[in-house]
Amino acid sequence: MKNFTNICFVIAMRAEAQPIIDALQLEEDPSFCPGLPMRGWTGEYRNLQLSLVINGKDPETGLDLIGTQAATLATQFAIAKYGPQLIVNAGTAGAFGENGAKIGDVFLSRDHVVFHDRRVPIAGWDKQSIGYFPVLDVSSLVSLGFKMGVVTTGNSLDMPDHDEENIRKIGGEIKEMEAAAVAWVARLHQVPLFCVKAVTDLMDSGIPTHKEFDQNLKLATGNLQKGVKKIIDFLAS
Repeated sequence: MKNFTNICFVIAMRAEAQPIIDALQLEEDPSFCPGLPMRGWTGEYRNLQLSLVINGKDPETGLDLIGTQAATLATQFAIAKYGPQLIVNAGTAGAFGENGAKIGDVFLSRDHVVFHDRRVPIAGWDKQSIGYFPVLDVSSLVSLGFKMGVVTTGNSLDMPDHDEENIRKIGGEIKEMEAAAVAWVARLHQVPLFCVKAVTDLMDSGIPTHKEFDQNLKLATGNLQKGVKKIIDFLAS
């Protein structure tokens, strides 16, 4: 875990990224993706070279770009520009209260990252569509106060019955909207990856996801920043 000196964070939303940018004192890189929405920051922290990229804003709505399309592009540009030895996909997510998750908990990925909303019941394509992209073993970081879970990705905020069925079938514990896309690009380039996700909503709470997300975003992003700082301090030690 401590052999990485060039690390890139791939994050969807500016609200998720800003506390990390501030904590690590990163400076915006105006040469990153000129003419496209994606934005990048760089900096040094002790013996580490750091970069951070976000999906940026949709030029039509002015809102953060979310989901797998923007994350795929952001990750590809990040690898091409910064050549990281390690990618960390950080952000917010939903979790199951029945598994012991609480609002504000910070989870690390384990085993693999999967797509939960791809249903292709044809031999071979079924596995390919789900992905099963491997993640770096970061169990050594649990002692810093993290929980661990299998991260699943879809392109919708809600969770209809067929998505919930798939999530449970593949052992998913953390639900979000970018990680599997980031992991797919990372695997193509053979760059190790893991995820750090702070819980904004409990998928089994009975409360509409968007309401919990809005209510708990500030708490979750604050805890995410603290978690990322712990990880960076560990890697730099």
